[in-house]
Amino acid sequence: MKTLYLDVCVLCRPYDDQNQLRIRLETDAVFLILKRIETGLYRAVVSPAHYKEVGAIWETSERLEMESLLSRLDKSCECNLVQARHRAEALINMGFGIADAAHVAFAEQLAEFFITCDDKLLKRCTQAALRIAAMSPLEFIAQEKP
Repeated sequence: MKTLYLDVCVLCRPYDDQNQLRIRLETDAVFLILKRIETGLYRAVVSPAHYKEVGAIWETSERLEMESLLSRLDKSCECNLVQARHRAEALINMGFGIADAAHVAFAEQLAEFFITCDDKLLKRCTQAALRIAAMSPLEFIAQEKP
């Protein structure tokens, strides 16, 4: 079973403007990934960075739905907070933003795949030669067998 770390922008993709083709396609890919998690084909992991970022969503209904989704996805995972902090600091020194660095640091500990819709973050991940595969939801689904 593949273990996935879904960035918050992926989880929030259904709330973005669905009139844009790319966003609509990514939303469909996200729903497919979530369905496959629900059926047990994949396993999603959730980190403290997820809860921190989702807790800051100002739109109440979206925040509550995201908190509910996190609670459904959250599988008990042991993560080393000290190790994650040190790795995040190293990533920040490589040019990652604070939140992105935290997500990537946890993802490297907990998952095989880091999935994000953020093109700049994906580019940074590629340049940083992470210990984890980083890709968009569309790239992830495209590489999977039907």
